[in-house]
Parts: sequence; structure tokens; C-alpha cells
Amino acid sequence: MKRIAVLTSGGDAPGMNAAIRAVVRVALSKGWQAFGVEHGYAGLISNEIRPLGPRDVGGIIQTGGTMLGSARSSEFKTPEGQHLALRHLAQHGIEGLFVIGGNGSQTGAHALHQRGFPVIGIASTIDNDLYGSDITLGVDTALNIAVEAIDRLKVTASSHTRAFLIEVMGRDCGYIAMMSGIAGGAESIVIPEVDTSPEQVAHELQAAYQRGKSHGIVVVAEGAKYNAEQLANYFKEHREEIGFELRTTQLGHVQRGGIPTVSDRLLGTEFGAHAVECMAQGQSGVLVGKINNQLTTTPHEQIAGKHRPVDPKLFELANVLAQ
Repeated sequence: MKRIAVLTSGGDAPGMNAAIRAVVRVALSKGWQAFGVEHGYAGLISNEIRPLGPRDVGGIIQTGGTMLGSARSSEFKTPEGQHLALRHLAQHGIEGLFVIGGNGSQTGAHALHQRGFPVIGIASTIDNDLYGSDITLGVDTALNIAVEAIDRLKVTASSHTRAFLIEVMGRDCGYIAMMSGIAGGAESIVIPEVDTSPEQVAHELQAAYQRGKSHGIVVVAEGAKYNAEQLANYFKEHREEIGFELRTTQLGHVQRGGIPTVSDRLLGTEFGAHAVECMAQGQSGVLVGKINNQLTTTPHEQIAGKHRPVDPKLFELANVLAQ
């Protein structure tokens, strides 16, 4: 009988619970034993490992977040922390580990694989910046939440002839800002990958005002060189440059919460089930993702420590559409 464990690490993402549920139940269907590691890599170091049965993962597919909890662990990045984690896995007789998370989480998975422990990653991050998967867990839900907020703010903006700076998540990657800005019909999009000055944003808003638009929407990634707060401070002194009265809204972590969409539930289920099948076939040190709508595996060594940037053509398209 094989013993496997599953953990969620880094930022939580809608659909993680669907992946946990699939890993556990598919593993149990093979006669394996399943364990859950609480609070990510920090839980491995503190030995927070418990058995999981089919009822333990019942009723979670429709919930956001992660039933196992998540945390970041600087100690795990050290050789001593990794040795301690492996010791605790050995104490429970665990022979394989599934890591659900984004770039930092998969870098940690790669470190365990390099030490000879069988591990398979599952692509999960609302930033959608992982190599090895066209789409990651949580993206669809986060985008739907962001676009709904943009739609609502556009209504009140039009009523008062205002502009809104809407800051979305994206510390290193502007994917959410880019895609929600295009889907929400934004007049301007500001992302970390493209150096955009306050003067340029002012020009885009002023152009929208002069074209007779009743609103101006600027979607800003939190990690952009000029975030929403910095842009708002600039416009306090340059009100006449944009025409509109200006308001600022920061969506923040509301994008991580809520009920996972059907897409994220199905994606988590597919990823989790495929990951178990891959381990059953002897695979290790890979990330399970989807490329060209096909389930795939990509070696961790090809993705660890890397961020996939947004498509620059989409940024060009956004500028064309904002007329």
C-alpha cells in the first residue's frame, strides 16, 4: 500500500479544495493511504500531518481557499528545513507528495525532488504566471470577481462622470489587470511588465473625456511601477489633465475568496486526478498543467524560479480597444 500526502502552499486560490479532493479520492481508489499536510511547507517542518479519508474531503469542492491551510516558510528554503521536512515525511511512511501552488511552491517541490523524494506539483496561482500551464487554478474565479467589480464601478462612474483607478492583485505579474481590463472595457491598463508613466495615464483619460465618454476606468496591477495610490497622488495635483473627477478602489484579497467557478472546480479535479495517475506511473519532479487544452507534465527544473510574462500583443490590443 502506497502512502501519499498533499499540501497547499503560498497564496490560496479558488479550486485548491477541488484538487485536494481529487488527489485524496483517486489515491484511495487505488488502495493507497492519503495524508494532508496543514499550513504548507511550514506544516511539514512542524509535523502537522494527518490522515485523510473520503469523508474528510467531502463538501469542500464548492468552497474557496484551502481546507489544509497555507503559509509561507523561510525555514523550508534552508537545507536544515528541507531535511526536517523529509524526516517528518519518513516518520509517517509517506512515499510521495503532491504540492498545490504557484512559483514559490513549485520551487520548493523541485528542491525535495532534487533530494530524491517523489513529488508532483499542481499548477495553482491566480496570477497565471507559471511556465508549464496555459491556465492555473484560481485564475477564472479571480478574473470573474475583478470584472464584476469593474462592471459595478463603471455604472457609478458613468452616473457621476468620474474616473476610477481600480487596483487588482499582481505583485510581479500583470495578468489579472490585463485580462480583467480588456474584459471590463478599461480605458487604461497599468502592469509591471510595461513601464507606464502617470503622464501617459493622464493622456489616456483626457482623450476618453474629450471623446465624450461618461467614465474612465484604469485597471492597475498592485506591483506596477506606479500603483493606484501613487497615481491618485499624482492626479491630485494634475486634476485638470484628465477632465474627470477621480476615485480609487483597491480590490485586494477579495479576488482570492468566494465560491470557485465551475471552470476552477473542474480544473482542480482534472489536475488532482491526473497528478495521482502520473505518480502511479512512476513520474516525479514534474508540474501537472494544461497546454493547448491537454493535460501535460513539465519538469520542475524548467519552471522553478521563473515567471511567465503576459503576452505583449494583448497590451497592444487593449490600447486599440480603449477608443
